Amino acid sequence: MTDTEMVRRSSRIGAAPVGRWQQTRSILIGSIGNLIEWYDVYAYSAFALYFAGSFFPQTDPVAQQLSAASLFAVAFLMRPVGSLLFGYFADRFGRRTSLTWSVLLMCFGSLLIAVSPTYATIGVWAPVILSLARILQGLSQGGEYGTSATYLSEMSEPQHRGFYSGVWYVTLIGGQLLALVVLLVLQKLLLTPDQLKAWGWRIPFVIGALLAVYGYYMRRDLAETELFKTAKADATRVSFWSLIAGNWRGMLLVIGITIGGTSAFYTYTTYMQKFLKLSVGLTDDQTTLVTAVSLLFAIMLQPIYGAISDRIGRKPLLVGFGVLGTLGTVPLLSALHDTKSPWVAMGLICLAWLIVSGYTSITAIVKAELFPTAIRAVGVGLPYAFTAAIFGGSVDYVALTFKKNGFETGFYWYATACIAISLVVYLFLPDTKTGSRMDRAV
Repeated sequence: MTDTEMVRRSSRIGAAPVGRWQQTRSILIGSIGNLIEWYDVYAYSAFALYFAGSFFPQTDPVAQQLSAASLFAVAFLMRPVGSLLFGYFADRFGRRTSLTWSVLLMCFGSLLIAVSPTYATIGVWAPVILSLARILQGLSQGGEYGTSATYLSEMSEPQHRGFYSGVWYVTLIGGQLLALVVLLVLQKLLLTPDQLKAWGWRIPFVIGALLAVYGYYMRRDLAETELFKTAKADATRVSFWSLIAGNWRGMLLVIGITIGGTSAFYTYTTYMQKFLKLSVGLTDDQTTLVTAVSLLFAIMLQPIYGAISDRIGRKPLLVGFGVLGTLGTVPLLSALHDTKSPWVAMGLICLAWLIVSGYTSITAIVKAELFPTAIRAVGVGLPYAFTAAIFGGSVDYVALTFKKNGFETGFYWYATACIAISLVVYLFLPDTKTGSRMDRAV
């Protein structure tokens, strides 16, 4: 299809009437906040192994990580607030405005962590400042998810929305991989372990702030989506709260879709590094390498799975994840716990990604296709943020609590139960590829 043909087709279906290159560029720029957001999330999680002692005075390493994990979880409680705030602006005033300001707020959160004094310097105020920084990041991250998923779905051609959803998730996982690359470079090339614990952990947060400034600069000139322009007049005639009330079923579906997927995703990303070090017993270098390679593998899977969903539908992938995740989580995590080989651990995590990618690759588009344009950013973002706060951001805390109480396998069953709940939803969920509400204004 030529660019001219695509422009004509886009005008008929409501996607942005731009050339293919401009369309792809806009999608990537719109998704860059995901990369920065998840860089920040993973930088906090990965470097907590080094900075926890600077903010929490406990001598037990597990207790220090538990304290850091509690702040990781608390910040997620701000995500629903961020989703409602930025989602409202996205649905009323435009996707570009919301995306631009959410990435700028990320900058302040990262910068605050980078310059925060330690417990030895200012006592209890150190974790208070760290908490404030994570709250700012939580607000930004809450607004980013729903708005960027909405922008992606509205800029994509209908027949390729699954593929672009996979590309969108590449930026998300790519942020985590970038954080790991920074960690690996600091570990292997630039700093000693003592330097990392003393001050080197600040470097990734400086990088995060600079990335956010770059994201702000790139997003200033984003094209607004045609679907939003078309729906804006109709949307302003309907009360925002009436739109929310009229789409409560879709929001409940987002919660059900997300429970299992978000718990699995956080298990094999943010928690996995701690699991490999504290439970499997790998060295710092082995932990970083295994996690980085498995994330690279996950990145390759996302657009492939997304493209498959464009051919066979979204539902088969979700059901596949639900069935295999319910049956395979306990055996996978048990085998991972018992191995001492980094190569076996790498293979097991990659196997897990073959399962989890059935959810991750299409989650953005499945949720976006449930809502009309006038409430899409809030409809996607708010219930997701609420669910991620409870079942995603708490994964580290829940897992470490099970471990601290001598019942680590209890977490395996917890993760399985979350996926099983979502499987029930997947079985009764209509395939959003054929029943999409993307072209509806309200």
